[in-house]
Amino acid sequence: MVDSFEKIPVKIFPSAKQGSHFVAEEIAKLIREKQSQNEPCVLGMATGGTPIYLYAELVRMHREEGLSFKNVITFNLDEYYPIEKDAFQSYWSFMHRHLFDHVDIDPANIHIPNGAWPKDEIKKYCAEYEAELESAGGADLQLLGIGLNGHIGFNEPGSSIFSKTRLVNLDNTTRIANTYEFENISKVPRLAVTMGISNILKAKRILLMGWGQKAAIIARSVEGNVSEQVPASILQQHNDCTFIVDEPAAAELTRIKSPWLTGECDWTPKMIKRAVIYMALKLNKSVLSLTADDYIENSLSDLLVERGDAYEINLEVYYMLRDSITGWPGGKPNAVIPAHPERSEPHPKRCVIFSPHPDDDIISMGGTFMRLHDQGHEVHVAYQTSGNIAVTDEFVTRFIDFAVGFEEMFGIDNHKSQEILNSARKYIDHKQKNQADTAEIRSIKGLIRRCEAKATCRYVGLTEDRAHFMNLPFYETGTVDKKPMGEEDVLITMELLKKLKPHQIYCAGDLADPHGTHKVCLEVVFESLRRLKATGETWTKDCWVWLYIGAWQEWDISEIEMAIPMSPDQVMKKRFGIFIHQSQKDMVPFQGTDSREFWQRAEDRNGNTADLYAALGMTKYAAMEAFVRWHY
Repeated sequence: MVDSFEKIPVKIFPSAKQGSHFVAEEIAKLIREKQSQNEPCVLGMATGGTPIYLYAELVRMHREEGLSFKNVITFNLDEYYPIEKDAFQSYWSFMHRHLFDHVDIDPANIHIPNGAWPKDEIKKYCAEYEAELESAGGADLQLLGIGLNGHIGFNEPGSSIFSKTRLVNLDNTTRIANTYEFENISKVPRLAVTMGISNILKAKRILLMGWGQKAAIIARSVEGNVSEQVPASILQQHNDCTFIVDEPAAAELTRIKSPWLTGECDWTPKMIKRAVIYMALKLNKSVLSLTADDYIENSLSDLLVERGDAYEINLEVYYMLRDSITGWPGGKPNAVIPAHPERSEPHPKRCVIFSPHPDDDIISMGGTFMRLHDQGHEVHVAYQTSGNIAVTDEFVTRFIDFAVGFEEMFGIDNHKSQEILNSARKYIDHKQKNQADTAEIRSIKGLIRRCEAKATCRYVGLTEDRAHFMNLPFYETGTVDKKPMGEEDVLITMELLKKLKPHQIYCAGDLADPHGTHKVCLEVVFESLRRLKATGETWTKDCWVWLYIGAWQEWDISEIEMAIPMSPDQVMKKRFGIFIHQSQKDMVPFQGTDSREFWQRAEDRNGNTADLYAALGMTKYAAMEAFVRWHY
């Protein structure tokens, strides 16, 4: 049933992959239906990170289920301008790389705006593009993603409902969001060719996909008023449009965030905690200050009816918040604390921190990392990827130059290192835009990040045997585009886990990472643990998994199950640990939508978590790192 607050139907799936599989099934059904009627199937195609799983599933269906694309005609929504079609970041390249090169579509049936059209003739070419779409019968199904500002295609806020295919200026938020496809913001084109909103609305059916950090704009688009300032909201006027979202992207929908406003609600402890915290923050009150009138005036009278006295409910939530705070992330030894987030025994614990990149450990949970070690636990860090694409070319030549000088200083033959330096300089000087690094340069960049990670471990107090560099194969493409999780990734992870047999695992759960690396790394750990449990590894029965985020976002306070407070001195110690990663300071390639340095993001988010706890009536700390437990 569609919630009454939602003016566009929304289907929610547990993950982007499952949502993508649903869309793939809908496309396959349409293609086959058209084939049975001997008719062409006209698809409007989208690009960016959103449809990658979808296209991978369509390719699988073609290879394994015989889904043919011979009757399919495609029209892409947009293209950067100016850009050569064979540039890695062009949408022409994207579509061929992810879909067209792997299926039996007729190349003559592929239509993508040309980023090399002459600017003085672009209106003519745009009109011709529209005419081709109309002559094909219009889109039977239009696929869409959604921007953080609500854009569809490249129709930025302010685009008219009557807009047609045209050249547009890209909003700065869009350019920042798309930085992950380029080396830095200066490389992102300022213009694009896009179909207009009127073209999109002519499609017979529309499926819009939204994953991860799109929750706020999804809610505004489907529950807010129709506004050209939120282009996706105009889709409310289409008679066959559905939003397909994953659970994180659905988080701000009223039926998810505040289900008590939509009708009957199952008042579980978790739901009570969410409702009371939401109300307290809205009213700027501490939890224990809430009154019965506050409950009634904020649509929570049903909770009073079910649970009785307001103060008793306040106490229940207060205790949940209080009991989530601990200075003992590995459990407090020789103590029986029933409501403590972690078990007291065994002590010390063997802990594994999975770090997707070689700095996520210190950035997202540095205070907890140091506290675990200081409290006597056996801490291991598993660096899942090399992180080599996030090192600038300047760092490569700087460090090889150091190696040459080091060897010269101590009378070591530096002929080979000088040769490598000259070769690297020559390659970098003549490196074409979007050209991938050589394997040698990527290895050097990986070494730089590995040395920084080792230095961080020494800073915390770990011996070198506690740092494990996994170099998962899915990452090693040399480009921003990564492979999906592979069997070898899982086997490498299973081998490490079987060797260490941890009592505690920490994983990066921030699926808002714009590069998708964190998401794949998390899937690898989850799949590894499922297999190990299924094969009878007994240690898995007593291994708890905690998810941290922080590099890109922070947990909602109502979700937090363990909060580790930090003193001002601990905040500074964590900052200095982050500073060890010099290659990631100041100017970082592929930094995503947040222009702040990682230490600034971490401190602001940790400080904000502490402020929220204080606002709800807890002790005021300088900062807090937050965790949610995953059950498998």
